[in-house]
Amino acid sequence: MLENIRLSFQGIWSHKMRSFLTMLGIIIGIASIISIVSTIKGTSEQIKENLIGAGNNAVTVSLYEGDMEYDAEYGSTGSKTPILTDGQKEEIMDLEDVEDASFYYSRAYADSIYYENSSLQGGKVLGVDLHYLNACGYLVQTGRGFVEKDYDGYKKVAILDSVAAASLFPDGSPLGKTIEIKQEPFVVVGIIEQSDDFEPVINTIDEYYTYEQDSTGLVLIPSASWPVVYQFDEPQNVVVKASSTDTMSSVGKKAEDILNSNIDSDSSKMKYKANDVMETARNLQELSRSTNSQMLWIASISLLVGGIGVMNIMLVSVTERTSEIGLKKAIGARKKSILVQFLTEAAVLTSIGGVLGVLAGLVLSQVVSQISKTPTAISISAIVGSVLFSMVIGLVFGLLPSVKAANLNPIDALRSE
Repeated sequence: MLENIRLSFQGIWSHKMRSFLTMLGIIIGIASIISIVSTIKGTSEQIKENLIGAGNNAVTVSLYEGDMEYDAEYGSTGSKTPILTDGQKEEIMDLEDVEDASFYYSRAYADSIYYENSSLQGGKVLGVDLHYLNACGYLVQTGRGFVEKDYDGYKKVAILDSVAAASLFPDGSPLGKTIEIKQEPFVVVGIIEQSDDFEPVINTIDEYYTYEQDSTGLVLIPSASWPVVYQFDEPQNVVVKASSTDTMSSVGKKAEDILNSNIDSDSSKMKYKANDVMETARNLQELSRSTNSQMLWIASISLLVGGIGVMNIMLVSVTERTSEIGLKKAIGARKKSILVQFLTEAAVLTSIGGVLGVLAGLVLSQVVSQISKTPTAISISAIVGSVLFSMVIGLVFGLLPSVKAANLNPIDALRSE
């Protein structure tokens, strides 16, 4: 076999231009497939990151009344507001693939927050527990987070995100300053930011409502101090931190079931629903894949053309080397050895084309990424599969010329010129 491989390289090198032109169809086909697969994978990861964020595996489970998310500011239309228990929180924390969970109160459009003559337009006020920052992937940028004493002493302290801080305190640090929330004073003790550098791409109204608190400001206060500003019987929402993005859907569904276990579904219009962004991501990814799969089929046509080119050049090679084949047979070479020699040459030819095609595909994917501003992600399985597939093409399309060479009559072969 090693001798056959050596002879194959020798034959390819002796006809460099012809061999390269023969491999060109394989190179173009493999390069096209590698670049398309890289673009598909990169786009899928970008879709996931746009909707979820880089490594932020938080699932929000919100209270709905009918088909609309419940708004505590306008109250209920008649259904009894469910109250979450510590037992439900422990059940959620004990779920498989759950790293952390937090119960919190929420009020949107917090336009009643002031510092001197500055006001925060829009955004959200949240009444959170000690688990909220970790569950949502926030880090304390300056100052401190909430501590047990803040809850035990019902302290009126607040944490701002960077957007709210910049809006209320454009000229200085907010730490130690007192803001007013519905005319109640709260001392700012910290500023937070997302632990990952994530800028969501907002294309629809639903995505706007998902991320609007990030763009218009967020103010956190301890949940124990929430009744000082708002009502006692307001319902809580839940945020659950999954172990990975792939487990977000299952974790959200299980948490949803636990929260709805104490709600009478027959008499109440209220129920908890998980915001399954992973399902949205999967739908968009599937749409992207179905579109790009058509491009893969088109690119595969060039592989077929390349395979036909290999078969053609191998037939020419058999004709050129008829005397050589006749001589080998005359001195005792068997059909099998002749067959294997030509199959090896075809496989080596297409394998070299496959390797060059992979290199060209990696370069092409980067060029496409730079021109179209779309992300790419290299697929190792696609690279290995492409090289193996190119070798298979050589074996399949080299079979006919190899069989022809093996079946040559040695006497007729020796007489040929």
